[in-house]
Amino acid sequence: MSCSRRLSMPLGRRLARAAQLNYRGLPTVYRNGPLTNTLRGGFAQSRYMSASATSALGEILKVSEEVLDAVATDKPVVALESTIYTHGAMGKDLAQEHETLVRSHGGVPAIIGIVDGVPRVGVTPEEIVRMIEDKNVSKVSRRDISYLVGMGLAGHKMNGGTTISGTMVLARLAGIRVFGTGGLGGVHRGGENSMDISADLTELGRTRVAVVSSGSKGFLDIPRTLEFLETQGCLISTFADGRTGNVDFPAFWARDSGCKSPSVVNTERRPRPSSSARRSWASRRGCSLRTPSPRSSPSPRRRCKLSSSRP
Repeated sequence: MSCSRRLSMPLGRRLARAAQLNYRGLPTVYRNGPLTNTLRGGFAQSRYMSASATSALGEILKVSEEVLDAVATDKPVVALESTIYTHGAMGKDLAQEHETLVRSHGGVPAIIGIVDGVPRVGVTPEEIVRMIEDKNVSKVSRRDISYLVGMGLAGHKMNGGTTISGTMVLARLAGIRVFGTGGLGGVHRGGENSMDISADLTELGRTRVAVVSSGSKGFLDIPRTLEFLETQGCLISTFADGRTGNVDFPAFWARDSGCKSPSVVNTERRPRPSSSARRSWASRRGCSLRTPSPRSSPSPRRRCKLSSSRP
């Protein structure tokens, strides 16, 4: 099974349901994102940015009509990163599979990426193909967005697949609150000396988006990853998926990691109160919702550990 197939059917239902619960039943002041009350072709002034800032943003961030309408009318929207398509093995077919999966559960998919130097929320199938076929396509984290945009404004138009951190930045600007992905980054082994720590973790500490994933990859230092996320103030919850008692923080391929999850939720409805509470006190932190690999196709933790320790 491809690593990007972590968007399993149970996860698809959870993504769509989480998006529905995040958008409905909240006071208007909490529902409004930077794109709420959007005017076609640009951004209306919002409580997040000044009129001049939203006008300038509208010139460099393009959002599809479908996503604009969905955000403005509180329909569930699920952001999807594009790096797994541009730098993965399955590319176009996987993008279509993910979009179909989100739609089949009532959500609106929003693939995010950089096309011709312009950040786009709601990348079209044709644009995905162009990005995949571009041999010079970049991998775009938060730090790289301004570089590609600046190069585009200077006439050198570049394409880029957004990573988790890059996708979170653009999703937040578009008013999207739920983001589905495969494996989250973390602290690499020996990271206490090398400082090799994924930008995904720092993004969760400063961008209020709910990231649904299959956990951090097993070759990472998961105990230190959890400690780092705690320091960042990121809420971490794992779906119990029918389990009782202590539930492990999932390790991507493996349902168990040997590390207890800081909190556990039993249904898709459970994350909503915490998410609403975080918005009510204007917390800027993101949250990480972990869904374990399907029972039918997990890899035992011992096997993952042995594989990741090989030279």
